[in-house]
Amino acid sequence: MPNGYLRVTQQGVLESGQPYTNVDYYHKQLSVLPYSASVSGAVIKPNEEGLIKHKALTAMEEQTNMQLDQIRQQIELLALQAQEIQKRKDLSLKIYEAKLSFKPNIGQVYYLYEKNDESYMVSLVSPKEWGGAGPFKKFIATVQLLADHTWKEL
Repeated sequence: MPNGYLRVTQQGVLESGQPYTNVDYYHKQLSVLPYSASVSGAVIKPNEEGLIKHKALTAMEEQTNMQLDQIRQQIELLALQAQEIQKRKDLSLKIYEAKLSFKPNIGQVYYLYEKNDESYMVSLVSPKEWGGAGPFKKFIATVQLLADHTWKEL
């Protein structure tokens, strides 16, 4: 155009069959041209908005899924730890309801038995030392007193 502007006209037909015409005006200054103005100029390729969004969405999806997986693994670990603490608590309650005829020492191994009257008893004597026919209804567990005064099944 004689006024120093460049007019780019695009014509086509929509899917509905309607014809369309797009007209863009550019100043001939290099920074606004949609293409390289000389043979030695930089290659300028138009960006496709859909492709850019797709790449961004793919990266975002991958990153957030990775973070969610890490959180899921942490939740599973915390759930396992909570179950272990609950088991220790239940065992400790059972032992503290049992007959204890001595003061247990931290770190010492003891044996929990169920008596014939369905009460519990903690003993220093193992089932092997009883010779298989101990005075109790059944052997429940080998236990150890921890520093926090909970009991752990060995």
